[in-house]
Amino acid sequence: MPEPRFKPCMQDQPMLLPPDIGDLVPEGSMPRVVDMVVRSIDRSTLTALYPGGGAPAHDPQMMLKVVLLAYASGIYSSRAIARATRENVGFLWICGMRPLDH
Repeated sequence: MPEPRFKPCMQDQPMLLPPDIGDLVPEGSMPRVVDMVVRSIDRSTLTALYPGGGAPAHDPQMMLKVVLLAYASGIYSSRAIARATRENVGFLWICGMRPLDH
C-alpha cells in the first residue's frame, strides 16, 4: 500500500517580499464594489467635515469604505468592525493593512 502524500504546509515560512493583499480580493467582490463606489464620490465633500489640527485622522474615504462594507456584510458593532479590519482579507485591503482600533 502506498504511503499517503500531502502538500507541504509552510505556515511559518518567512517571506522575502510582502504579498499584495489586493491579489486575494476577487474582482467583483463586495470590497471591490464598495471601493469603486466610494472612489467615485467627490473627496472634498468628505474632507470638508474635518477642521484640521490635532493628531492625524484616518482617511475619510477609507473610513466610509469600512463602514459601508461592514453594513453590507451585516456587521454593525464598532468592536466587530475593528476586529474585521484585523481578520478579514477584504477589510484589510480596504484599510490598507492598517487595522482600526475600537
